[in-house]
Amino acid sequence: MAGPWLFKSETYDNCNCAINCGCQFNLPSTHGYCQSAFIGHLVEGHFNDTPLAGLNWAALYKWPGEIKDGNGKRQIVVDERADQAQRIALETIISGEACAPLSNLFAVFATTCSAFCQTLFLPIDLEADLECRTARVEIPGVLKSKAGPKINEFNGEPFHIALARPSGSFEFTYAEIGLGTTSVAGDMEMAFENSWAHFCVHHFNQDGLIRERSRLTAWLGA
Repeated sequence: MAGPWLFKSETYDNCNCAINCGCQFNLPSTHGYCQSAFIGHLVEGHFNDTPLAGLNWAALYKWPGEIKDGNGKRQIVVDERADQAQRIALETIISGEACAPLSNLFAVFATTCSAFCQTLFLPIDLEADLECRTARVEIPGVLKSKAGPKINEFNGEPFHIALARPSGSFEFTYAEIGLGTTSVAGDMEMAFENSWAHFCVHHFNQDGLIRERSRLTAWLGA
């Protein structure tokens, strides 16, 4: 395990499940298999003495069945602006190799994957508004994605749906929920449309998930 580090990312995730993603409710997946694309922006972070704030990243996953049944495939994409030390640091964290066993999303998912594609270093064009549940992402030659809130078909207004996980989660304590559409080319070819999307703060260190109330819960007034 590495020395002290911090990874605080504002993250957009789109997977192939319906809006009641089984991962969050201890239920089976919508289609009997799982595919997911995580894309984030580091608002704070370091790996030992290497600063990470300001960089973008992505982690792409696909499993032939339920995540718990394994045999998954993973590819990491690191912001091309990262220098060599930052590239090593981000790849190490996102691979799940830098923390206590099963203590965060990356470490858990790594145990369910058996194929690991070559890490890519590319521009990651990410625009995301976590409170408004909107996102637009492009990684040239690899990924295009967009997201927005679910719209109420009766009045045309966006639903405000959120998920609080004060305990039991290895990913987040709070997330805003919307719908996304993603297409991925190359080693991780996959596509899904109008499916589960969530917007959260991934706040991890070498010991696991940091359970600190994120700025997304400011509207709660607590």
